Amino acid sequence: MTTINMLINGEAVQAQSGATFTRSNPLDGKVATTAPAASVQDAVIAVDAAAAAFPAWAATSPGERRALLLKAAHALEAKAAEFTAAMAAEIGASGLWAGFNVHLAADMLVEAASLTTQINGQVIPSNVPGSLAMATRQAAGVVLGMAPWNAPVILGVRAVAVPLACGNTVVLKGSELCPATHGLIIQALQEAGLPKGVVNFVTNAPADAAEVVEAMIAHPAVRRVNFTGSTHVGRIIATKCATHLKASVLELGGKAPLLVLDDADLDAAVNGAAFGAFANSGQICMSTERIVVDAKVADAFVSKLAAKAQSLPLGDPRQGPVVLGSVVDMRTVHRVNELIDDALAKGAKLVCGGKAENTLMPATLLDHVTRDMRIYSEETFAPVKAIVRVDGEEAAIACANDNAFGLSAAVFTADTARGWRVAQRIESGICHVNGPTVHDEAQMPFGGVKASGWGRFGGQAGIEAFTDLRWITLQTAPRHYPF
Repeated sequence: MTTINMLINGEAVQAQSGATFTRSNPLDGKVATTAPAASVQDAVIAVDAAAAAFPAWAATSPGERRALLLKAAHALEAKAAEFTAAMAAEIGASGLWAGFNVHLAADMLVEAASLTTQINGQVIPSNVPGSLAMATRQAAGVVLGMAPWNAPVILGVRAVAVPLACGNTVVLKGSELCPATHGLIIQALQEAGLPKGVVNFVTNAPADAAEVVEAMIAHPAVRRVNFTGSTHVGRIIATKCATHLKASVLELGGKAPLLVLDDADLDAAVNGAAFGAFANSGQICMSTERIVVDAKVADAFVSKLAAKAQSLPLGDPRQGPVVLGSVVDMRTVHRVNELIDDALAKGAKLVCGGKAENTLMPATLLDHVTRDMRIYSEETFAPVKAIVRVDGEEAAIACANDNAFGLSAAVFTADTARGWRVAQRIESGICHVNGPTVHDEAQMPFGGVKASGWGRFGGQAGIEAFTDLRWITLQTAPRHYPF
């Protein structure tokens, strides 16, 4: 069992009340982590600390911020073994997934470091003689970041890295499901030497989440909010931000379609679909959720994909290497078992896998899924995937867009021009031609449309999200006034 602290103004602290909460391993129920249960007062103190640190941090040179972020990247990589153990204990994640998390998160810190000298502006010609007019970007203030459990290192780092690079100070609210994992990110940032108050870390008991988050959003010093998580909670966050006129970046749920057109390389499509569907047991916002296959190639494709799915190792990640580890909790198992029952009752065919009795869920494929089945539209967030057969390209596009969500998508075809045309017609923030739906790079504009949220993380898009654009003029010659 691990006992962790929060970080407020550079000090490792417990909740003022002394209250704690626990996170248990989803496989055996043993307590994995004991963490502070922050109150509203604790959260407000954390924001106050970030606000006090903001003027000095915003005034630091880009080179200084870059050097600290690069140190943080190295410190994070050095904790790879600790992250792997924490993720296995708290969320049942495989070592493969933990390793990928650490690698990409470190790259995000390196990319953020490179952005410190890319926060630029524009000189705009003015109609006023002698007026030098400029559009400039500057740090916004305190950024509140809220990261989920499913890709905890990647998304925890993403919540803070570019905001810090832009000169903002941050408060990271850790997930109740992986507080120790998120705490390791904060340790890496502290080891890099960030000044007191620049990064703050708050954990809270699940029952207190709503009031703690609302108090931080309402705090006058908080100028940006970023949240990654479910669409249901994202709507609540968006409402709170609107009430307090706070700009937000929201990356929410997904139901990513993967289209296999009639001319696709089936082996390539199978490999892309298997990776997108079953990485981290399907618990990724970009996970392939709906596999849309042209009827002309469906039988061959499904046969190949089933063989691939059945070959994927499943087991307790604490006992050795696996591809499929545990899902996050038994609620997921019960919910997805209901989706399987519903689909089978309405005519779907179980190709492989099936219902689970514990959180070790096998790779499961349901073929001949139709629109009247719940699994067609509901996000499984598990290694249970729907296959929809369609007739032709137009039907495939229509099926892809028959979707409340719009985060990621993929198209497999031998004709790259055709793939480009189809990708342009799919309603999603991200689309990959002949690549998996699960794909992230630190420099890319990451985000969705429709019920998958708004705003973008990464690269220049991240700078735009976490800075204020200001119009500043300098009068260089005497100005004429009408009176």
